[in-house]
Amino acid sequence: MGTTITVIPYAALPIVQDVFVLTESQMSEWKDDSPLSRINQHAGNKPVQVPQNLFHVIQRSLEIAEMTSGAFDPTWASLWKIWKFDENHAVPSQEQVDALLPSVNWKNVLLNKNEQSVYLPLGNIGLGGIAKGVALEKARKVLLQQGLEDFMIVAGGQVLVHGSKNGQPWRVGIRDPEKEQTDYFAVLELTDTCISTSGNYEKFFIKDDIRYHHIIDPKTGYPARGVQSVTVISQDATLADALSTAIFVMGVEDGITLIESVSNAEALFLDENNVIHQSSGFTFSSLF
Repeated sequence: MGTTITVIPYAALPIVQDVFVLTESQMSEWKDDSPLSRINQHAGNKPVQVPQNLFHVIQRSLEIAEMTSGAFDPTWASLWKIWKFDENHAVPSQEQVDALLPSVNWKNVLLNKNEQSVYLPLGNIGLGGIAKGVALEKARKVLLQQGLEDFMIVAGGQVLVHGSKNGQPWRVGIRDPEKEQTDYFAVLELTDTCISTSGNYEKFFIKDDIRYHHIIDPKTGYPARGVQSVTVISQDATLADALSTAIFVMGVEDGITLIESVSNAEALFLDENNVIHQSSGFTFSSLF
């Protein structure tokens, strides 16, 4: 999934890696032989039967798309052809974006529960905004089945904690977007939950003094503006993963309004002016 995985205790790492490898094999749009890629390959042609797990994840992604009024949209991947965050930096023209935007619409995705099939009329589906949360949920379940009660899993911007560390809550830092990876502007003390942070510092390039990052607004086809990072806390790792992307796109005001309506999630925003905003139930133990 393009991320480094860290597990405490270290002995649990192979178990977690196996879960992530299996999840990626089904849900990666970058692997030509994955079930998700087959959906994209047959877009506009025919429905594709998929494994039950993938069907449920796509179904969940569409539910979250509806919840967020399309701020989270798995069909954002229709734009991957024109946005590159490797060495081939280029800002796509408005004409290029406009040509692909009609393909970005989660309502186009048709699910057939009886046949367990997915039909995509056009474009592509990408699950990069939700798959790590899915893998974390599965990894937690497997570790608990193995009898492990105290553990932390770190997968890029997603952290899942369970139990305690030497009898104390786990401490999780929120990265300062303007500093190095280990520089935090807030620290949380948590247990039995998941933290997902989406930031404009993860994949980006700067051109003409403008930062272009990988969190694309599905409505405009360009990187979302107004926010540097968003952190969502929820016991539901899948929801946390998807919502951190969605409310980054929505911005502070609309994002907090949505989070306040969700019973099992809280959020903290750092806006473009370095001002912190948080939902009513979000607390942190220290601020630097």
